[in-house]
Amino acid sequence: MRQEAASLVVTREDHRQHHHSRPPPPDEEDGEEEEEDTDAVAPSSCATILLRRVSGEAEAVESEEPLQLVPPLNFAMVDHGVYRSGFPDASNLPFLETLRLRSVLCLCPEPYPEANQEFLRAHGIRLFQLGIDGSKEPFVSIPEDRIREALKVVLDTRNHPVLIHCKRGKHRTGCVVGCLRKLQRWCLTSVFDEYQRFAAAKARVSDLRFIELFDVSSLKHLPASFSC
Repeated sequence: MRQEAASLVVTREDHRQHHHSRPPPPDEEDGEEEEEDTDAVAPSSCATILLRRVSGEAEAVESEEPLQLVPPLNFAMVDHGVYRSGFPDASNLPFLETLRLRSVLCLCPEPYPEANQEFLRAHGIRLFQLGIDGSKEPFVSIPEDRIREALKVVLDTRNHPVLIHCKRGKHRTGCVVGCLRKLQRWCLTSVFDEYQRFAAAKARVSDLRFIELFDVSSLKHLPASFSC
């Protein structure tokens, strides 16, 4: 039998019965649809609920799904205008768009994916690619000249905001950031702590040794701190 249209308004109990008031429920624009409440009992967290039933079925409210923003693997902020991460894939591009990047510094020697290149072109982002071999120990060789060139890119604030990345955001990226920290006069203990936080069980003694021995004297004329 067809049920006539009816409206039910339920208000919460007097807030004086609670020690703390609770936040209101999320707006419809958050993309979360409320579940149908078949009982005429209002949750205490709701200030007012309007439940309208037409022909025995709850009236659906259409809402768009919120955009999913997924950061790349091992993403983090290094300093103001400087970020680090693993290799961004297609699912990470909407997140990168929110950073308003001016440049990307890629430390991988492989050709940059076309989808990533299209994203950079569409947003006027410059690509610096300084390929460093990612071979594992004991055959790894860290080219000091490439690290030095990478640091020059990072230290030039005209390239900011800049994203530094390799494949996993651990070793090659860790070396560049570690050498930057030396230039910023971090103590070695703090530099190594940061490196190991990203490399975890994959930390390489050769990377730590490289950072320790890296000579920053030729870069001291470049500013190593970035104001907000």
